[in-house]
Amino acid sequence: MTLVFATHNANKLKEIQALMPEYIQLKSLTDIGCNEDIIEDAPTIEGNALIKARYVKEKYGFDCFADDTGLEVKALNGEPGVYSARYAGEQKNAEDNTQKLLAELKAKTDRSAQFKTVIALILNGKEQLFEGICKGTITKEKTGDAGFGYDPVFKPEGFPLTFAEMPLSEKNKIGHRGKATQKLLDYLKK
Repeated sequence: MTLVFATHNANKLKEIQALMPEYIQLKSLTDIGCNEDIIEDAPTIEGNALIKARYVKEKYGFDCFADDTGLEVKALNGEPGVYSARYAGEQKNAEDNTQKLLAELKAKTDRSAQFKTVIALILNGKEQLFEGICKGTITKEKTGDAGFGYDPVFKPEGFPLTFAEMPLSEKNKIGHRGKATQKLLDYLKK
């Protein structure tokens, strides 16, 4: 089975490929020649995932899935949420986003947060959504050099390390994207 994962993000692709069984051949947007920037302007994480999946299906004809992820911080009323990738501006710079988040939380005592991933699958003309959530806290400073995005400041519940300090295999077991992907894989096995 060939599925397109609607992303140009090499880090996301690597995470998802590590979870896929051998019988699923994964292609990225680059692999199918989709070089345009798909506009994600929905007000929800679910909506953005659907926008990307529908775009690939309509323009390129491939069965596909797309994900969208947001970091939701309790003390910031759920921000950055759907705006996580462009929290500090349209340049989508991970370092700028992380520094803005740390600055916004400087005077806050509640640092609880959760990562939420939604995967939208379009397969054989049907749409399905799969959600993964990982609860944790935002650290006061960055630690670790693995992962990407907010990983250096997110410590999952029950673990002494940030995502950026964990091997990918461990992050995939407990993380939001791994949980959503597992639900996707369970569905594909049916």
